[in-house]
Amino acid sequence: MKKLTVLLAGLGMAAATLPSVASAAPWNNISQRQVTLNARIDQGLRTGALTRPEAMRLKSQLRDVVGLEYRYARSGGRIDGRERADLERRYNAISAQVRFEKHDRQHRW
Repeated sequence: MKKLTVLLAGLGMAAATLPSVASAAPWNNISQRQVTLNARIDQGLRTGALTRPEAMRLKSQLRDVVGLEYRYARSGGRIDGRERADLERRYNAISAQVRFEKHDRQHRW
C-alpha cells in the first residue's frame, strides 16, 4: 500500500510540473514565421494555387505585420507578452488566409 501511495504521489508531482516545462519552451522566432509565410505564398504563386492578386494582398498583409513588429520592438526595446500575443494572432490569421486562398479552387493556369 505504501508503494502505491508513493507511486501516485510521484505521478502527481510529475503531472504538476509537466505544464510548466511545456510552457517554458521558447517562442518561435518571428523572423522564421515571416520567412515561412513568405515561402508558402511564393510556392502557391509558383504552382498556381494562388492568383497574383491574392499573393500580392497576402504579402501586403505580411509587410504590415512586419512593420508592426518593428514598431513594437522600437518603442520598448523588447517585445512584451501582450505584443507577442498580438503578433502571434496576426501571423496565425495570415497563415489561415494563405491556407484558405490556396485551397479555394481559384487557379492561375
